[in-house]
Amino acid sequence: MQAAATAPPDGDTVEAAATASSLIFLGTGCSGALPDVRCLIQPSTPPCATCSQALTLPPEKNPNYRCNTSLFIDYCDNDVTHKYILIDAGKTFREQVLRWFVHHKVPSVDSIILTHEHADAVLGLDGVWLVHRSNNKNEIDHLPIFLTQFTMDSVGARFPYLVKQKMEEGNEMATVSQLAWKIIECDVEKPFLSSGLEFVPLPVMHGEDYICLGFLFGRKARVAYLSDVSRILLRTEHAISKSGAGQLDLLILETNRLHGVGHARSCHLTLTESLDAIKRICPKKALLIGMNHEFEHQRENHILAEWSGREGIPVQLAHDGLRIFIDL
Repeated sequence: MQAAATAPPDGDTVEAAATASSLIFLGTGCSGALPDVRCLIQPSTPPCATCSQALTLPPEKNPNYRCNTSLFIDYCDNDVTHKYILIDAGKTFREQVLRWFVHHKVPSVDSIILTHEHADAVLGLDGVWLVHRSNNKNEIDHLPIFLTQFTMDSVGARFPYLVKQKMEEGNEMATVSQLAWKIIECDVEKPFLSSGLEFVPLPVMHGEDYICLGFLFGRKARVAYLSDVSRILLRTEHAISKSGAGQLDLLILETNRLHGVGHARSCHLTLTESLDAIKRICPKKALLIGMNHEFEHQRENHILAEWSGREGIPVQLAHDGLRIFIDL
């Protein structure tokens, strides 16, 4: 696995990938994204350093500018055919497309996987027609979207016109997004294929009364993705690490708050809890996502580098636009 440096994308010096497959972090922030509007319209004394910097520097040069958490998988099977898989399309989806699809020359999306039905994961579905792959007749192909029945019910209530697939009023030639809804189970024993790549559902608690999905994928390098989690279930942790400690190539894990330990009603992991989970799972490498404005990118990565040296597991904060080349 070859990763770009932790500097923002314009500073990346990767000239060639060891493999054609890659992961692109379209967003690494919390539900409200960064900068936090409250820090700008009701500034504290002194002002919030993270949000102030996120406002003054252009996002492509500023790792503290964070959109809703979302992962893009550029999967190249047999180094020939590229398939593009999107995990979550939240409130900042259009901005992420404009910024990172263009920057990384991403042409389209072949399939979408949803972790849960919260706004920061699904409110961008209204705009996914913009990134549909078209065939040689300039017709839009159906776009498969994988989700649980619970998420399907919520999406159907929010976007009935996306589910019913009706013609747009006043234009018989134009159709709304052509989406093919695919129901998946919250079960580590029931993997599914999305654009030719197998995904194992990883149910986690997102608050004590709500289940969210993460995913395990990759035939060669194994990647576990857990974006919204307050507690990792034992069966999920076993599924991630059952091949033996140290066998997971990359763990992508949420850390929402910098300080403290989550209470019983918390919906997210704190940094301490995330690092404890990393020690238990023992991946070869870990990247953290979902950070709020308590995390200043360079400062926290310096602290994490010291932790990594002590524990022997490389851990860093990811940033929007980061691309990692990995042999899936």
